Amino acid sequence: MEHILDALVQHIRVWLADADSEFTTSSPTPEEIRRRSRLTPPLEGEGIDGVLEGMDDFLRHSVKTHHAGFMNSLWGGFNASAFAGEVLTALAQTSMYTFETAPFASMVEQAIIKRMSELVGFADGNGVLTTGGSNGNLLGLLCARQNFDPLSIQRGFDGRNKVVMVSEESHYSVLMAANVMGLGSSNVIKVRCDANGCLRTDSLQDEIEIAKRSNLEVICIIATSGTTVRGAFDPLREIATIAHSNDIWLHVDAAWGGSCLFSAKHANLMDGVELADSVCWDAHKMMGAPLICSAFLIKNTNILRAVCSHTSDVPYLFHNNVEDFDLGRISLQCGRRNDALKLWLAWREIGDEGWARRCEEFIELADYLQSLIEQQPEMEIMSTRKWTNVCFRMKSANIELNILNEQIRDEIMKRGKWMISKAMIDGQVILRPVIANSSITKKSLQGFIEECLTCLKIVQDGEMLIQ
Repeated sequence: MEHILDALVQHIRVWLADADSEFTTSSPTPEEIRRRSRLTPPLEGEGIDGVLEGMDDFLRHSVKTHHAGFMNSLWGGFNASAFAGEVLTALAQTSMYTFETAPFASMVEQAIIKRMSELVGFADGNGVLTTGGSNGNLLGLLCARQNFDPLSIQRGFDGRNKVVMVSEESHYSVLMAANVMGLGSSNVIKVRCDANGCLRTDSLQDEIEIAKRSNLEVICIIATSGTTVRGAFDPLREIATIAHSNDIWLHVDAAWGGSCLFSAKHANLMDGVELADSVCWDAHKMMGAPLICSAFLIKNTNILRAVCSHTSDVPYLFHNNVEDFDLGRISLQCGRRNDALKLWLAWREIGDEGWARRCEEFIELADYLQSLIEQQPEMEIMSTRKWTNVCFRMKSANIELNILNEQIRDEIMKRGKWMISKAMIDGQVILRPVIANSSITKKSLQGFIEECLTCLKIVQDGEMLIQ
């Protein structure tokens, strides 16, 4: 065991010291991984040598998400305090279902949920950590169903004449949740957005009226605070007014944008969130906690308890008179890891002020990146921005622009110095770097612009050779 632990510490040191190296990822193909690594578990154990080889293989073919070149996803970076929490969590091997098996961790999770509820504006709210924003959206819809039909848990749920309203730029997990709970994807009504990617409240009101005339019942409106592509924020206060006037549950998907609430400068992006019935918020995104660390917050705890009432039939789980601290009573999961400790330790290190600073610095870096793009005649911004998503595309007089940007992204990935995603806006292929990584600097962003221009020239030269 000591040899493995020593090797692990050494691997961690090398991995982190490599943050300033040239490559973000080795960009392997599946065939390369199969050729270079022994993936099939052996019939006979290989001892420590097999473990060490496996460690090497894993890190060799892993993306360095702590690298300044990683701007692909809505998360990234490294937090030493949170990492310490991850290690201790694995060491303790606790399950979060009962206070008895996880006494301190249960109290820590509740303290975190209480603080996040306060930030959202749920003075008497509660909630639970989940496996991500997708799970949080599912819980939001299940609570909406419970609110609409309190007997649905016992007698089942017929979703054929029930609908959910979301923006056309909402996260795909809403469709997944609709599938799981028996609504079906056809009963998820996608409401038109404005030119900035925000849900149009006039279209929302129109869709509700159309649903009523079609004898469809709207059980939930899901607003988004920080859409995946543009980072757009729906107008929560206006949406809440419509939801309340029609007696409809309002869930806010703030998986990406929830952290704006720490900042006095940017909290207005979620103005009116306190009027929602439930919220999901991923701490593993903008807050930089190691995956996975996501919160589901609810104004009325009794609704969540009812959704999770299956736990009342398992007397073998709960033995002590600590019902309010047995978190399994408000969770869909039985086995659930301790995701609270890592966030709690990071929070203790920097406090609310530290999270606010992080948010504001990321937005400043996104502002800077946008300014660099706007200075380049070969680049154009493709959407207004409020958050740290920077949507742009490269331009060329000789190549169709969708093809051009597809090829440039491919070239960027092949060269392995940067990792960004691509997406579509109004039928146009766009490149989308996202600032959610504490390793990113103004200098690294300058390097990114240079890389894009280099790849543009490579693609243009290649096209000319083909012609």
